[in-house]
Amino acid sequence: MLYRTAGQFKTSYVADQALFPVKQDAVLLWLFLLLGWVIFPLTASEFAFQALLIPILIYALAAMGLNILTGFAGQLSLGTGAFMGVGAYACYKMVTIFPELNPIIAILLSGFFSAGIGVVFGIPSLRIKGFYLAIATLAAQFFLVWLFEKWSWLYNYNASGAIQVPNLEMFGIFVSGPQASSVTEYYIVLFVVTLLTILCINLTRGNLGRTWKATRDMDIAAELIGINLMKSKLTAFAVSSYVVGVAGALYVFSWKGAAEPNVFDIPLSFQVLFIAIIGGLGSILGNYLGAILIVGLPVMLNVIAGTQVFEMSTTSSLLLAALVAGATFLFWIARSMWGMGAAIGFGAVTLIYGYAQLQGFRIESALIEHINVMIIGALIVFFLIIEPHGLNQLWRLIREKLIIWPFPH
Repeated sequence: MLYRTAGQFKTSYVADQALFPVKQDAVLLWLFLLLGWVIFPLTASEFAFQALLIPILIYALAAMGLNILTGFAGQLSLGTGAFMGVGAYACYKMVTIFPELNPIIAILLSGFFSAGIGVVFGIPSLRIKGFYLAIATLAAQFFLVWLFEKWSWLYNYNASGAIQVPNLEMFGIFVSGPQASSVTEYYIVLFVVTLLTILCINLTRGNLGRTWKATRDMDIAAELIGINLMKSKLTAFAVSSYVVGVAGALYVFSWKGAAEPNVFDIPLSFQVLFIAIIGGLGSILGNYLGAILIVGLPVMLNVIAGTQVFEMSTTSSLLLAALVAGATFLFWIARSMWGMGAAIGFGAVTLIYGYAQLQGFRIESALIEHINVMIIGALIVFFLIIEPHGLNQLWRLIREKLIIWPFPH
């Protein structure tokens, strides 16, 4: 009923190719923008900003850059972390050499340095592809991290070898550095992420995006119909590295505040890759869904594991009712999409965990870390086998069922 499309007629090709062919999708977008720009800044705590909102946006932006290269252009890359480092170090050098430079301009300009490095290391894609290209980008990962460690000019000859973000002002307000507030940093990140998301949506829906998709699906056929493979692949590397470089600058200047070279090592590259895979390759929305899951899951596990209920009070009764409702909902969704086996698994896990919580079972923080790694690994295997297109495809299936509800097909 919520997605009823009766009365929504398309009388032109422009309306048929609109970004939101269903009006409810546009309403949802405006609702999320209202939450992001108004509700969250007024209600979120310091912990929510630093542990959830800011990192989710930054990781989603980094995954978006990788998704342009891997999901849309079909070029594998394992050097995302290093390209984020290029953006971070470039931004650091710009704000130290030109202290009067606007911080947002410096963050946006840092992506061009990363784009240039990405094009250089993307040249092998003209002759190799697949896992061989992934190894080439992995070599870029090792080389760039080594360069961050050995080239002392990059971190201004600091004895610790780390880059420290100075206090940067804009219109008399500290927007970066130790004196900047979390709300200000959040708005800076949100503005940049929104801007680049609009850019990526337009690029992937335009001629360049169709060129990337043709190259991804079959490069030989794309070349036969007149597509310049060199231009297609190198532009994908350039745009992807630009977005990833800006994400790296935000990673240091609007979240961490300082960084050492090993921060941009290969674990960061794999984390961004996991977000892109779980969210869904070849999609924009999937990057946000994957980032919410990967970044929010450890925080939720730690918070929930620290909550302990010792007696059956009114609060615990409401909690039990909520757990039963959640298990029922997961059972219905899983049964309609993946069959009875997956449904029983989802429902049983929810009920078992709820029963353990109500009995006062406490999970140690060290165990939480291992559980988090196991859950992420299981999710990757699950989506690769059951739903290769990730959370974006899951949302698409739910949306299609809502459009035709209550009819089964």
